[in-house]
Amino acid sequence: MTHVVTQPCCNDASCVSVCPVNCIHPTPAEPEFLTAEMLYIDPETCIDCGACIEECPVQAIIPDDQLDERDEPYLAINAAYYDDHDVEGGLVRPTKAQPLPDGELHVAIVGSGPAAFYAAEELVRRSSVRVDMFERLPTPYGLVRAGVAPDHPSTKGVERAFLSTASKKNFEYFLSVEVGTDITHAELADRYHAVIHASGASTDKRLGIDGEELSGSIAATDFVAWYNGHPDHAERIYDLTAERVVIVGNGNVALDVARILLTDPDALARTDIADHALAVLRESRVREVVIMGRRGIAQAAYTNSEFLAMGQLDGVDVVIDPDELGLDDETRQAFDAGTLDSTIATKIRLAQEYARQGGAGEDRRVVFRYLVSPVEIVGERTVDKLRCVRNEFITASDGRVRATDQEIVIRTPMVLRAIGYRGRPVDGLPFDNTRGIVPNETGRVVDPAGDPVRGVYVAGWLKRGATGGIGMNRLCGHETAAAVLADHIAGRLPAPTTSRDDVTDLLARRGASRIDGNGWKNIDKAEKSAGRTSGRQRVKLVHNSALRLAAVGGA
Repeated sequence: MTHVVTQPCCNDASCVSVCPVNCIHPTPAEPEFLTAEMLYIDPETCIDCGACIEECPVQAIIPDDQLDERDEPYLAINAAYYDDHDVEGGLVRPTKAQPLPDGELHVAIVGSGPAAFYAAEELVRRSSVRVDMFERLPTPYGLVRAGVAPDHPSTKGVERAFLSTASKKNFEYFLSVEVGTDITHAELADRYHAVIHASGASTDKRLGIDGEELSGSIAATDFVAWYNGHPDHAERIYDLTAERVVIVGNGNVALDVARILLTDPDALARTDIADHALAVLRESRVREVVIMGRRGIAQAAYTNSEFLAMGQLDGVDVVIDPDELGLDDETRQAFDAGTLDSTIATKIRLAQEYARQGGAGEDRRVVFRYLVSPVEIVGERTVDKLRCVRNEFITASDGRVRATDQEIVIRTPMVLRAIGYRGRPVDGLPFDNTRGIVPNETGRVVDPAGDPVRGVYVAGWLKRGATGGIGMNRLCGHETAAAVLADHIAGRLPAPTTSRDDVTDLLARRGASRIDGNGWKNIDKAEKSAGRTSGRQRVKLVHNSALRLAAVGGA
Protein backbone atom coordinates (compact mmCIF):
# COMPACT_ATOMS: atom_id res chain seq x y z
CA MET A 1 0.00 0.00 0.00
CA THR A 2 1.13 3.57 -0.71
CA HIS A 3 -0.05 7.00 0.28
CA VAL A 4 -1.33 9.49 -2.29
CA VAL A 5 -1.24 13.30 -2.42
CA THR A 6 -4.62 14.59 -3.61
CA GLN A 7 -6.29 17.81 -4.74
CA PRO A 8 -6.10 19.93 -1.55
CA CYS A 9 -2.26 19.87 -1.60
CA CYS A 10 -0.96 23.36 -0.79
CA ASN A 11 2.77 22.66 -1.30
CA ASP A 12 3.36 23.52 2.35
CA ALA A 13 6.06 20.81 2.35
CA SER A 14 5.70 20.05 6.06
CA CYS A 15 5.29 16.42 5.00
CA VAL A 16 8.72 16.34 3.33
CA SER A 17 10.75 16.68 6.51
CA VAL A 18 8.92 13.88 8.36
CA CYS A 19 9.18 11.26 5.61
CA PRO A 20 11.76 8.67 6.73
CA VAL A 21 12.47 7.45 3.19
CA ASN A 22 12.46 10.74 1.25
CA CYS A 23 9.62 9.68 -1.05
CA ILE A 24 7.82 13.05 -1.31
CA HIS A 25 8.98 15.40 -4.06
CA PRO A 26 9.80 17.98 -5.17
CA THR A 27 11.37 19.13 -1.91
CA PRO A 28 12.07 22.81 -1.14
CA ALA A 29 15.73 22.06 -1.89
CA GLU A 30 14.92 21.01 -5.47
CA PRO A 31 14.60 23.69 -8.20
CA GLU A 32 11.26 22.34 -9.46
CA PHE A 33 9.64 23.09 -6.10
CA LEU A 34 9.32 26.75 -7.13
CA THR A 35 6.95 25.92 -9.99
CA ALA A 36 5.42 22.59 -8.93
CA GLU A 37 1.63 22.35 -9.00
CA MET A 38 1.63 19.97 -6.01
CA LEU A 39 3.80 17.42 -4.25
CA TYR A 40 3.91 13.73 -5.20
CA ILE A 41 4.54 10.49 -3.30
CA ASP A 42 6.63 7.81 -4.99
CA PRO A 43 4.55 4.60 -4.74
CA GLU A 44 7.67 2.47 -5.17
CA THR A 45 9.41 4.03 -2.15
CA CYS A 46 6.55 4.78 0.26
CA ILE A 47 6.61 2.43 3.28
CA ASP A 48 3.09 3.30 4.49
CA CYS A 49 4.30 4.77 7.81
CA GLY A 50 1.64 7.51 7.85
CA ALA A 51 3.92 10.24 9.23
CA CYS A 52 2.99 12.58 6.38
CA ILE A 53 -0.74 12.23 7.08
CA GLU A 54 -0.36 13.67 10.57
CA GLU A 55 1.83 16.51 9.32
CA CYS A 56 -0.25 17.68 6.34
CA PRO A 57 -2.17 20.86 7.31
CA VAL A 58 -4.88 20.37 4.67
CA GLN A 59 -5.56 16.61 4.87
CA ALA A 60 -4.40 16.08 1.30
CA ILE A 61 -2.63 12.73 1.88
CA ILE A 62 -4.73 9.55 1.78
CA PRO A 63 -3.81 5.83 1.82
CA ASP A 64 -4.47 4.37 -1.62
CA ASP A 65 -6.98 1.85 -0.29
CA GLN A 66 -9.10 4.70 1.10
CA LEU A 67 -9.34 6.79 -2.08
CA ASP A 68 -12.87 7.56 -3.19
CA GLU A 69 -13.88 7.73 -6.85
CA ARG A 70 -13.12 11.46 -7.09
CA ASP A 71 -9.56 10.98 -5.83
CA GLU A 72 -8.71 7.77 -7.72
CA PRO A 73 -6.97 9.66 -10.59
CA TYR A 74 -4.38 10.99 -8.14
CA LEU A 75 -2.85 7.53 -7.70
CA ALA A 76 -1.77 7.65 -11.35
CA ILE A 77 -0.86 11.36 -11.17
CA ASN A 78 1.50 10.73 -8.24
CA ALA A 79 3.12 7.74 -9.93
CA ALA A 80 3.49 9.54 -13.27
CA TYR A 81 5.67 12.23 -11.70
CA TYR A 82 8.39 9.66 -11.05
CA ASP A 83 8.33 8.41 -14.64
CA ASP A 84 10.32 11.45 -15.74
CA HIS A 85 11.88 12.82 -12.54
CA ASP A 86 15.03 11.37 -11.02
CA VAL A 87 15.17 12.03 -7.29
CA GLU A 88 17.92 11.49 -4.78
CA GLY A 89 17.44 9.52 -1.59
CA GLY A 90 18.41 10.55 1.91
CA LEU A 91 16.97 13.21 4.16
CA VAL A 92 18.28 16.75 4.30
CA ARG A 93 18.76 17.37 7.99
CA PRO A 94 18.10 20.89 9.28
CA THR A 95 21.19 22.82 10.29
CA LYS A 96 21.59 23.84 13.90
CA ALA A 97 20.30 27.36 14.53
CA GLN A 98 22.90 29.98 15.38
CA PRO A 99 22.52 31.63 18.78
CA LEU A 100 21.14 35.18 18.77
CA PRO A 101 22.78 38.15 20.48
CA ASP A 102 21.63 39.02 23.99
CA GLY A 103 18.53 41.17 24.38
CA GLU A 104 15.15 41.19 22.65
CA LEU A 105 14.67 41.59 18.91
CA HIS A 106 11.48 43.49 18.03
CA VAL A 107 9.98 42.83 14.58
CA ALA A 108 6.88 44.40 13.04
CA ILE A 109 5.14 42.46 10.25
CA VAL A 110 2.70 44.36 8.04
CA GLY A 111 0.11 41.98 6.62
CA SER A 112 -1.37 38.74 7.93
CA GLY A 113 -1.50 36.38 4.96
CA PRO A 114 0.50 33.18 4.48
CA ALA A 115 3.87 34.81 3.77
CA ALA A 116 3.50 37.06 6.82
CA PHE A 117 2.62 34.12 9.04
CA TYR A 118 5.38 31.88 7.74
CA ALA A 119 7.91 34.65 8.42
CA ALA A 120 6.44 35.01 11.91
CA GLU A 121 6.55 31.23 12.39
CA GLU A 122 10.31 31.20 11.95
CA LEU A 123 10.88 34.27 14.10
CA VAL A 124 8.79 33.29 17.13
CA ARG A 125 10.66 30.00 17.41
CA ARG A 126 13.28 32.17 19.14
CA SER A 127 12.02 33.27 22.56
CA SER A 128 14.02 36.50 22.42
CA VAL A 129 12.20 37.67 19.28
CA ARG A 130 8.93 39.58 19.72
CA VAL A 131 6.66 39.84 16.67
CA ASP A 132 3.84 42.37 16.32
CA MET A 133 1.59 41.74 13.30
CA PHE A 134 -0.28 44.71 11.78
CA GLU A 135 -3.32 44.13 9.56
CA ARG A 136 -5.69 46.69 8.02
CA LEU A 137 -8.72 44.39 8.30
CA PRO A 138 -10.35 43.23 11.54
CA THR A 139 -9.53 39.61 10.59
CA PRO A 140 -6.23 37.88 9.77
CA TYR A 141 -5.13 35.27 7.19
CA GLY A 142 -5.24 37.35 4.00
CA LEU A 143 -6.22 35.38 0.90
CA VAL A 144 -6.68 32.18 2.92
CA ARG A 145 -9.82 33.85 4.27
CA ALA A 146 -10.67 36.19 1.38
CA GLY A 147 -9.24 34.35 -1.64
CA VAL A 148 -9.44 30.58 -1.22
CA ALA A 149 -12.70 29.35 -2.75
CA PRO A 150 -15.37 28.47 -0.17
CA ASP A 151 -15.82 25.01 -1.71
CA HIS A 152 -12.14 24.25 -0.87
CA PRO A 153 -12.33 24.08 2.94
CA SER A 154 -9.37 21.70 3.19
CA THR A 155 -7.01 24.35 1.83
CA LYS A 156 -8.01 26.61 4.71
CA GLY A 157 -6.58 24.01 7.08
CA VAL A 158 -3.32 25.98 7.04
CA GLU A 159 -5.07 28.33 9.46
CA ARG A 160 -4.27 25.79 12.17
CA ALA A 161 -0.56 26.46 11.65
CA PHE A 162 -1.20 30.20 11.77
CA LEU A 163 -3.19 29.78 14.99
CA SER A 164 -0.24 27.94 16.52
CA THR A 165 2.07 30.84 15.66
CA ALA A 166 -0.35 33.46 16.96
CA SER A 167 -0.68 31.56 20.24
CA LYS A 168 2.99 32.11 21.11
CA LYS A 169 3.67 34.44 24.03
CA ASN A 170 6.05 36.48 21.89
CA PHE A 171 3.42 37.23 19.21
CA GLU A 172 0.85 40.03 19.27
CA TYR A 173 -1.93 41.10 16.89
CA PHE A 174 -2.63 44.68 15.82
CA LEU A 175 -5.70 44.04 13.65
CA SER A 176 -7.88 46.80 12.22
CA VAL A 177 -4.77 49.00 12.06
CA GLU A 178 -3.77 50.48 8.71
CA VAL A 179 -0.09 51.16 8.25
CA GLY A 180 0.18 54.42 6.33
CA THR A 181 -2.93 55.87 7.98
CA ASP A 182 -3.08 54.90 11.66
CA ILE A 183 0.69 54.58 11.92
CA THR A 184 3.38 55.21 9.33
CA HIS A 185 6.20 53.01 8.14
CA ALA A 186 8.66 55.55 9.53
CA GLU A 187 7.02 55.33 12.95
CA LEU A 188 7.31 51.53 12.86
CA ALA A 189 10.95 51.79 11.82
CA ASP A 190 11.57 54.04 14.84
CA ARG A 191 10.13 51.42 17.21
CA TYR A 192 11.30 48.09 15.79
CA HIS A 193 14.65 46.64 14.85
CA ALA A 194 13.08 45.26 11.66
CA VAL A 195 9.90 45.85 9.67
CA ILE A 196 8.66 43.17 7.25
CA HIS A 197 6.08 44.26 4.69
CA ALA A 198 3.96 41.32 3.50
CA SER A 199 0.76 43.03 2.42
CA GLY A 200 0.41 41.01 -0.78
CA ALA A 201 -0.88 42.07 -4.19
CA SER A 202 -4.33 43.57 -3.87
CA THR A 203 -5.11 44.90 -7.34
CA ASP A 204 -5.74 43.18 -10.66
CA LYS A 205 -3.71 43.25 -13.84
CA ARG A 206 -5.36 45.03 -16.75
CA LEU A 207 -6.05 43.63 -20.22
CA GLY A 208 -5.11 46.89 -21.92
CA ILE A 209 -7.93 46.76 -24.48
CA ASP A 210 -10.78 49.12 -25.37
CA GLY A 211 -13.97 48.74 -23.37
CA GLU A 212 -12.29 47.56 -20.21
CA GLU A 213 -14.00 50.29 -18.18
CA LEU A 214 -17.54 49.39 -19.27
CA SER A 215 -20.07 48.28 -16.68
CA GLY A 216 -19.97 44.48 -16.69
CA SER A 217 -16.19 44.34 -17.17
CA ILE A 218 -15.10 43.12 -13.76
CA ALA A 219 -11.84 42.20 -12.08
CA ALA A 220 -12.02 38.59 -10.96
CA THR A 221 -10.07 39.66 -7.87
CA ASP A 222 -13.04 41.85 -6.87
CA PHE A 223 -15.57 39.10 -7.58
CA VAL A 224 -13.58 36.62 -5.47
CA ALA A 225 -13.40 39.10 -2.60
CA TRP A 226 -17.16 39.65 -2.89
CA TYR A 227 -18.19 36.02 -2.56
CA ASN A 228 -15.61 35.45 0.17
CA GLY A 229 -16.99 38.24 2.36
CA HIS A 230 -14.17 40.80 2.21
CA PRO A 231 -15.47 43.93 4.00
CA ASP A 232 -14.30 46.23 1.19
CA HIS A 233 -16.52 44.35 -1.28
CA ALA A 234 -19.59 43.39 0.74
CA GLU A 235 -21.74 46.13 -0.80
CA ARG A 236 -20.90 45.30 -4.41
CA ILE A 237 -23.79 44.33 -6.68
CA TYR A 238 -23.30 41.86 -9.53
CA ASP A 239 -25.92 41.15 -12.17
CA LEU A 240 -26.11 37.41 -12.85
CA THR A 241 -29.31 37.44 -14.86
CA ALA A 242 -27.66 36.56 -18.20
CA GLU A 243 -26.98 32.99 -19.25
CA ARG A 244 -23.34 33.42 -20.31
CA VAL A 245 -20.27 34.80 -18.53
CA VAL A 246 -16.79 34.99 -20.07
CA ILE A 247 -13.61 34.75 -18.01
CA VAL A 248 -10.40 35.99 -19.63
CA GLY A 249 -7.45 34.05 -18.24
CA ASN A 250 -7.22 30.38 -17.30
CA GLY A 251 -5.39 30.20 -14.00
CA ASN A 252 -6.83 28.69 -10.84
CA VAL A 253 -8.66 31.91 -9.96
CA ALA A 254 -10.57 31.66 -13.25
CA LEU A 255 -11.56 28.07 -12.46
CA ASP A 256 -12.58 29.05 -8.92
CA VAL A 257 -14.89 31.75 -10.25
CA ALA A 258 -16.38 29.39 -12.84
CA ARG A 259 -17.09 26.75 -10.19
CA ILE A 260 -18.80 29.26 -7.91
CA LEU A 261 -20.97 30.50 -10.78
CA LEU A 262 -22.01 26.97 -11.83
CA THR A 263 -22.21 25.06 -8.54
CA ASP A 264 -25.64 24.30 -7.11
CA PRO A 265 -26.31 27.01 -4.48
CA ASP A 266 -27.56 24.33 -2.07
CA ALA A 267 -24.04 22.86 -2.12
CA LEU A 268 -22.49 26.29 -1.60
CA ALA A 269 -24.86 26.87 1.32
CA ARG A 270 -22.85 24.29 3.29
CA THR A 271 -19.64 26.34 2.90
CA ASP A 272 -18.49 29.63 4.42
CA ILE A 273 -19.45 31.64 1.31
CA ALA A 274 -20.74 35.11 2.19
CA ASP A 275 -24.50 35.18 2.71
CA HIS A 276 -24.99 38.16 0.39
CA ALA A 277 -23.24 36.27 -2.43
CA LEU A 278 -25.23 33.10 -1.79
CA ALA A 279 -28.49 35.06 -2.07
CA VAL A 280 -27.48 36.44 -5.48
CA LEU A 281 -26.26 33.05 -6.71
CA ARG A 282 -29.60 31.47 -5.79
CA GLU A 283 -31.24 33.83 -8.29
CA SER A 284 -28.51 33.44 -10.91
CA ARG A 285 -29.47 32.53 -14.48
CA VAL A 286 -25.89 31.78 -15.55
CA ARG A 287 -25.79 28.49 -17.44
CA GLU A 288 -22.53 28.82 -19.38
CA VAL A 289 -19.10 30.03 -18.34
CA VAL A 290 -16.44 30.44 -21.03
CA ILE A 291 -12.82 30.30 -19.82
CA MET A 292 -10.44 31.79 -22.35
CA GLY A 293 -6.65 31.45 -22.64
CA ARG A 294 -4.45 33.08 -25.24
CA ARG A 295 -1.98 30.19 -25.41
CA GLY A 296 -2.33 26.48 -25.99
CA ILE A 297 -3.41 23.66 -23.71
CA ALA A 298 0.20 22.83 -22.80
CA GLN A 299 0.67 26.38 -21.47
CA ALA A 300 -2.64 26.59 -19.57
CA ALA A 301 -2.04 28.23 -16.19
CA TYR A 302 -4.42 26.18 -14.04
CA THR A 303 -3.24 23.14 -12.09
CA ASN A 304 -4.27 19.62 -13.02
CA SER A 305 -6.06 19.16 -9.71
CA GLU A 306 -8.37 22.12 -10.39
CA PHE A 307 -8.86 21.05 -14.01
CA LEU A 308 -9.82 17.56 -12.86
CA ALA A 309 -12.23 19.01 -10.28
CA MET A 310 -14.15 20.86 -13.02
CA GLY A 311 -15.17 17.52 -14.48
CA GLN A 312 -16.52 16.40 -11.11
CA LEU A 313 -19.06 19.22 -10.72
CA ASP A 314 -22.57 17.83 -10.48
CA GLY A 315 -24.82 18.89 -13.33
CA VAL A 316 -22.03 20.63 -15.27
CA ASP A 317 -20.59 19.60 -18.64
CA VAL A 318 -16.98 20.38 -19.55
CA VAL A 319 -16.88 21.38 -23.22
CA ILE A 320 -13.67 21.60 -25.27
CA ASP A 321 -13.35 21.87 -29.03
CA PRO A 322 -10.70 19.30 -30.05
CA ASP A 323 -9.58 21.65 -32.83
CA GLU A 324 -8.35 24.09 -30.17
CA LEU A 325 -6.05 21.56 -28.51
CA GLY A 326 -3.13 22.34 -30.78
CA LEU A 327 0.46 21.84 -29.64
CA ASP A 328 3.68 23.39 -30.88
CA ASP A 329 5.85 20.89 -32.75
CA GLU A 330 8.33 20.26 -29.96
CA THR A 331 5.63 19.63 -27.38
CA ARG A 332 3.74 17.34 -29.75
CA GLN A 333 6.84 15.28 -30.50
CA ALA A 334 7.66 14.89 -26.80
CA PHE A 335 4.04 14.04 -25.98
CA ASP A 336 3.83 11.41 -28.70
CA ALA A 337 7.17 9.92 -27.61
CA GLY A 338 6.13 9.79 -23.95
CA THR A 339 9.01 12.07 -22.90
CA LEU A 340 7.00 15.20 -22.12
CA ASP A 341 7.00 16.45 -18.52
CA SER A 342 4.36 14.40 -16.71
CA THR A 343 2.47 17.42 -15.36
CA ILE A 344 2.04 18.92 -18.83
CA ALA A 345 1.26 15.53 -20.35
CA THR A 346 -1.48 14.95 -17.77
CA LYS A 347 -2.95 18.36 -18.57
CA ILE A 348 -3.12 17.48 -22.26
CA ARG A 349 -4.61 14.02 -21.65
CA LEU A 350 -7.32 15.44 -19.37
CA ALA A 351 -8.28 18.01 -22.00
CA GLN A 352 -8.37 15.34 -24.72
CA GLU A 353 -10.62 13.18 -22.56
CA TYR A 354 -13.01 16.08 -21.93
CA ALA A 355 -13.08 16.80 -25.67
CA ARG A 356 -13.89 13.15 -26.44
CA GLN A 357 -16.70 13.02 -23.90
CA GLY A 358 -18.37 16.02 -25.49
CA GLY A 359 -20.69 16.63 -22.54
CA ALA A 360 -23.67 14.71 -21.23
CA GLY A 361 -26.37 17.23 -21.98
CA GLU A 362 -26.40 18.89 -18.55
CA ASP A 363 -28.15 22.25 -18.22
CA ARG A 364 -24.95 24.02 -17.16
CA ARG A 365 -21.58 23.93 -18.82
CA VAL A 366 -18.05 25.33 -18.69
CA VAL A 367 -16.40 25.91 -22.05
CA PHE A 368 -12.60 26.00 -22.25
CA ARG A 369 -11.20 28.01 -25.16
CA TYR A 370 -7.51 27.92 -26.10
CA LEU A 371 -5.41 30.03 -28.47
CA VAL A 372 -7.92 32.89 -28.27
CA SER A 373 -7.19 36.50 -27.22
CA PRO A 374 -9.63 39.36 -26.49
CA VAL A 375 -9.05 42.53 -28.51
CA GLU A 376 -12.06 44.66 -27.52
CA ILE A 377 -14.92 44.68 -25.04
CA VAL A 378 -17.84 46.10 -27.00
CA GLY A 379 -20.81 48.05 -25.70
CA GLU A 380 -22.10 51.56 -25.07
CA ARG A 381 -22.45 51.89 -21.30
CA THR A 382 -22.48 48.19 -20.49
CA VAL A 383 -20.78 45.14 -21.96
CA ASP A 384 -22.59 43.63 -24.93
CA LYS A 385 -19.98 41.33 -26.46
CA LEU A 386 -16.32 40.39 -26.48
CA ARG A 387 -14.38 40.61 -29.73
CA CYS A 388 -11.48 38.14 -29.95
CA VAL A 389 -8.96 36.75 -32.42
CA ARG A 390 -7.62 33.25 -32.83
CA ASN A 391 -3.91 32.78 -32.19
CA GLU A 392 -1.29 30.52 -33.73
CA PHE A 393 2.12 29.38 -32.52
CA ILE A 394 5.08 31.51 -33.58
CA THR A 395 7.77 28.93 -33.04
CA ALA A 396 7.94 25.23 -32.47
CA SER A 397 9.84 25.48 -29.19
CA ASP A 398 8.37 27.74 -26.52
CA GLY A 399 4.63 28.02 -27.06
CA ARG A 400 4.64 31.73 -27.96
CA VAL A 401 1.69 32.82 -30.06
CA ARG A 402 0.64 35.56 -32.46
CA ALA A 403 -2.75 36.76 -33.60
CA THR A 404 -4.28 35.63 -36.88
CA ASP A 405 -6.92 37.48 -38.89
CA GLN A 406 -9.65 35.06 -37.76
CA GLU A 407 -12.11 36.95 -35.55
CA ILE A 408 -14.38 35.42 -32.90
CA VAL A 409 -17.26 37.32 -31.29
CA ILE A 410 -18.83 36.11 -28.06
CA ARG A 411 -22.08 37.66 -26.83
CA THR A 412 -22.06 38.30 -23.09
CA PRO A 413 -22.97 41.09 -20.66
CA MET A 414 -20.21 40.10 -18.19
CA VAL A 415 -16.45 39.77 -18.76
CA LEU A 416 -14.34 38.77 -15.76
CA ARG A 417 -10.66 39.64 -16.05
CA ALA A 418 -8.57 36.92 -14.39
CA ILE A 419 -5.03 37.47 -15.59
CA GLY A 420 -3.40 37.97 -12.21
CA TYR A 421 -2.90 40.11 -9.15
CA ARG A 422 -0.57 43.08 -8.84
CA GLY A 423 1.12 44.73 -5.86
CA ARG A 424 0.62 48.34 -4.78
CA PRO A 425 3.31 50.83 -3.75
CA VAL A 426 4.02 51.12 -0.03
CA ASP A 427 4.59 54.60 1.40
CA GLY A 428 8.22 55.03 2.36
CA LEU A 429 9.49 52.09 0.26
CA PRO A 430 10.91 51.97 -3.26
CA PHE A 431 8.65 50.31 -5.82
CA ASP A 432 9.17 48.66 -9.20
CA ASN A 433 6.09 49.63 -11.21
CA THR A 434 6.93 47.27 -14.04
CA ARG A 435 7.05 44.15 -11.85
CA GLY A 436 4.64 45.36 -9.17
CA ILE A 437 7.08 44.57 -6.34
CA VAL A 438 9.31 46.27 -3.78
CA PRO A 439 12.90 45.78 -5.05
CA ASN A 440 14.77 43.39 -2.77
CA GLU A 441 17.47 40.78 -2.45
CA THR A 442 16.32 37.64 -0.59
CA GLY A 443 13.78 39.81 1.21
CA ARG A 444 16.08 42.72 2.08
CA VAL A 445 14.65 45.92 0.56
CA VAL A 446 17.15 47.74 -1.66
CA ASP A 447 17.14 51.40 -2.69
CA PRO A 448 17.40 52.63 -6.33
CA ALA A 449 21.20 52.36 -6.08
CA GLY A 450 20.91 48.71 -5.10
CA ASP A 451 22.00 49.22 -1.50
CA PRO A 452 20.08 47.48 1.33
CA VAL A 453 17.69 49.63 3.35
CA ARG A 454 18.69 48.65 6.88
CA GLY A 455 15.96 46.99 8.91
CA VAL A 456 13.36 46.89 6.10
CA TYR A 457 12.21 43.64 4.47
CA VAL A 458 9.47 42.20 2.27
CA ALA A 459 7.86 38.77 1.93
CA GLY A 460 5.28 37.12 -0.29
CA TRP A 461 3.80 38.58 -3.46
CA LEU A 462 5.07 42.08 -2.62
CA LYS A 463 8.55 40.54 -2.65
CA ARG A 464 8.47 38.35 -5.76
CA GLY A 465 5.26 39.16 -7.67
CA ALA A 466 1.87 37.45 -7.63
CA THR A 467 3.02 33.93 -8.40
CA GLY A 468 3.00 30.77 -6.33
CA GLY A 469 0.64 29.56 -3.66
CA ILE A 470 0.86 28.63 0.00
CA GLY A 471 3.90 26.39 -0.36
CA MET A 472 5.91 29.03 -2.19
CA ASN A 473 4.86 31.63 0.37
CA ARG A 474 6.12 29.37 3.16
CA LEU A 475 9.52 29.14 1.54
CA CYS A 476 9.49 32.88 0.83
CA GLY A 477 8.46 33.85 4.38
CA HIS A 478 11.10 31.59 5.89
CA GLU A 479 13.76 33.11 3.61
CA THR A 480 12.89 36.65 4.73
CA ALA A 481 12.85 35.63 8.39
CA ALA A 482 16.28 34.05 7.91
CA ALA A 483 17.55 37.34 6.45
CA VAL A 484 16.28 39.25 9.50
CA LEU A 485 17.94 36.82 11.92
CA ALA A 486 21.20 36.81 9.93
CA ASP A 487 21.32 40.60 9.96
CA HIS A 488 20.59 40.60 13.70
CA ILE A 489 23.46 38.18 14.34
CA ALA A 490 25.78 40.26 12.13
CA GLY A 491 24.85 43.49 13.92
CA ARG A 492 23.38 45.08 10.79
CA LEU A 493 19.98 46.04 12.25
CA PRO A 494 19.40 49.61 13.43
CA ALA A 495 18.55 50.14 17.11
CA PRO A 496 15.03 51.51 17.71
CA THR A 497 14.93 55.17 18.73
CA THR A 498 11.55 54.80 20.48
CA SER A 499 10.08 51.97 22.53
CA ARG A 500 7.44 49.75 20.90
CA ASP A 501 5.56 49.90 24.20
CA ASP A 502 3.83 53.14 23.16
CA VAL A 503 2.25 51.73 19.97
CA THR A 504 -1.07 50.81 21.62
CA ASP A 505 -1.47 54.26 23.21
CA LEU A 506 -0.37 55.99 20.00
CA LEU A 507 -3.07 54.16 18.02
CA ALA A 508 -5.72 54.90 20.65
CA ARG A 509 -4.92 58.63 20.56
CA ARG A 510 -5.41 58.60 16.81
CA GLY A 511 -8.78 56.88 17.06
CA ALA A 512 -7.74 53.52 15.62
CA SER A 513 -9.97 50.65 16.75
CA ARG A 514 -7.21 48.12 17.29
CA ILE A 515 -8.30 44.48 17.67
CA ASP A 516 -5.95 42.21 19.59
CA GLY A 517 -5.69 38.43 19.76
CA ASN A 518 -8.60 38.12 22.16
CA GLY A 519 -10.72 40.26 19.87
CA TRP A 520 -9.99 37.95 16.94
CA LYS A 521 -10.87 34.95 19.10
CA ASN A 522 -14.23 36.58 19.83
CA ILE A 523 -14.88 37.16 16.11
CA ASP A 524 -13.87 33.59 15.29
CA LYS A 525 -16.14 32.24 18.03
CA ALA A 526 -19.11 34.35 16.88
CA GLU A 527 -18.77 33.24 13.25
CA LYS A 528 -18.40 29.57 14.14
CA SER A 529 -21.32 29.74 16.54
CA ALA A 530 -23.52 31.19 13.79
CA GLY A 531 -22.32 28.46 11.45
CA ARG A 532 -23.24 25.63 13.80
CA THR A 533 -26.91 26.61 13.71
CA SER A 534 -26.96 26.12 9.92
CA GLY A 535 -24.55 23.22 9.55
CA ARG A 536 -21.68 25.34 8.24
CA GLN A 537 -18.09 25.81 9.36
CA ARG A 538 -18.78 29.50 9.96
CA VAL A 539 -21.00 32.38 8.85
CA LYS A 540 -18.71 35.25 8.00
CA LEU A 541 -19.27 38.72 9.34
CA VAL A 542 -18.67 40.98 6.37
CA HIS A 543 -18.98 44.55 7.68
CA ASN A 544 -16.29 46.26 9.73
CA SER A 545 -18.83 47.54 12.24
CA ALA A 546 -20.16 44.02 12.90
CA LEU A 547 -16.64 42.61 13.15
CA ARG A 548 -15.59 45.26 15.67
CA LEU A 549 -18.72 44.66 17.72
CA ALA A 550 -18.03 40.92 17.78
CA ALA A 551 -14.43 41.60 18.79
CA VAL A 552 -15.57 43.13 22.08
CA GLY A 553 -18.00 40.29 22.70
CA GLY A 554 -21.10 41.94 21.21
CA ALA A 555 -23.78 40.07 19.31
